[in-house]
This record gives sequence, C-alpha cells and structure tokens, in this order.
Amino acid sequence: MVLPKETITRGAPGTCSDCGTVLEFEVMHTNAYYVGTRCECGPYSRETQYWQTRAEAERALELGYGWR
Repeated sequence: MVLPKETITRGAPGTCSDCGTVLEFEVMHTNAYYVGTRCECGPYSRETQYWQTRAEAERALELGYGWR
C-alpha cells in the first residue's frame, strides 16, 4: 500500500528538495526490476510493484502504469 505523497504518482514533489534534480521515471533494479526515480543523491522513489524481468518493467514504463 502506498500512502499519499509517498511517491510522485501519489503527490510527492517531482523535484528532489536536496539537490534540485527534476525526477524522471526509469526502470531500476535491486533484487527485481521496478519503475522509479533517482537524483544526484541516489534512488528517490519506487513508483511500481516489482517484476522479475527488465522487459516487464520496461513495458510498464511504456504504458505509463497508471500515472499517465
């Protein structure tokens, strides 16, 4: 469950308040793939669920996965 203002799609700022980077959605990876954002400070947000393959996450990014 994502709380209001916890992610960009739920109302968090689209710019990092520490470094001023305008955040862009991209496919990211930890133990699995997800759509998130990063800034000069490092990873900023995870906007989606996790997927096992990069292709699944890239498809979600292409489709907008609910934020477009």
